[in-house]
Amino acid sequence: MDKVTRVVTLRDVKLNPYVKAYIDGGNDTTEALGYTDHGVRHASIVAAIARNLLERLGYSERDQELAAIAGYTHDMGNVVSRYFHAQVGAVLVERILSEMGMDPAEVAVVMAAIGSHDPEETCVAVSPVSAALIIADKSDVHRSRVRNPDITKFDVHDRVNYAATRSFVDVNPESRVITLKLDVDTEISPVMEYFEIFLTRMLACKRAAEFLDTRFELTINNVQLL
Repeated sequence: MDKVTRVVTLRDVKLNPYVKAYIDGGNDTTEALGYTDHGVRHASIVAAIARNLLERLGYSERDQELAAIAGYTHDMGNVVSRYFHAQVGAVLVERILSEMGMDPAEVAVVMAAIGSHDPEETCVAVSPVSAALIIADKSDVHRSRVRNPDITKFDVHDRVNYAATRSFVDVNPESRVITLKLDVDTEISPVMEYFEIFLTRMLACKRAAEFLDTRFELTINNVQLL
């Protein structure tokens, strides 16, 4: 007898106790390793950006929902290890979504998006959902991600994130341009320092945007740099 499928939403996913436990656990793991926030805050922002991006570009409501689900669950693999967390997360989400009754074809889309979002040096978009996740994930640069309470002990990642006082992903469907707009306090971190650690992220965004037949741009303090 075939298993009955159901339409699983982001709201359903957020209420799943395993999702919550794995995101929280992964966030604890990354904190112990000295990383910035990878918890519910980051998950929620990535989900919202991914959904908005596909909405603005005219993709179906279901694609938008799958992008949001992938965005929310993309870092669950950190609960096991930071290394290969994308591939581990894809395996974890398969069991959860399958048990929730999601259509297997949709589960496959979410798995592929999560599995291909990192490492950023080599990540390649394999679907619109995947491309939206990559751009949303790599665009979350903001001081609210910093968890180190002692500014005198900031490493370069803390410093660059803390210097970013505003981060916004603008999607122009007419010009087919996706722009990451940052306001950066250069007294905390010079713009060059941003490129030193995040250039690979921006190149990943550029490749993902091209998959969506769009162009990726970066502006910092209203100056276009990419």
